[in-house]
Amino acid sequence: MIGIAVVGNPKIASRTKDAAARVLDGLGADDVRVLELAKLGPALLGWGDPAVKDAVASVQNADVAVFASPTFKASYTGLLKLFVDQFAGQTGLAGTIAVPLMLAAAPGHALVAEYTLRPVLSELGATLPTAPLSLIDSAYTEDGVLEAWVHRWSPAIHALMGRR
Repeated sequence: MIGIAVVGNPKIASRTKDAAARVLDGLGADDVRVLELAKLGPALLGWGDPAVKDAVASVQNADVAVFASPTFKASYTGLLKLFVDQFAGQTGLAGTIAVPLMLAAAPGHALVAEYTLRPVLSELGATLPTAPLSLIDSAYTEDGVLEAWVHRWSPAIHALMGRR
């Protein structure tokens, strides 16, 4: 299984990146790829940049794509928004299994992924067989939430890929 972590954190090598990679590892991805959007920088502001086109294609060709962002102002980052705007509406993520993942500083933001990120991915045609994953950024490696989410949703993701 090819898994790609689309990381919308403006900081390179962030906890957001680590959490997304952990999700893909937990799902059993044999090929984990990481796309740190911060490395694309200003290229995301326009249309037709070759590196951005390659990034879009890599997401479309993955078996599972984890769209990960820290919570900024009760939403996902503008960096992630710039990237998802590069996909065609209703069809840009057709055939892609997508997992919305957000890290937050406090439990009060637990529904941010459900109300902000999930609808955008759905509008782009992604298959969203799971509940979004919301993690507290200071405790995601210790609280067991990530592992419990993987245990619960891995069968649904694998079933969609024709594997059990």
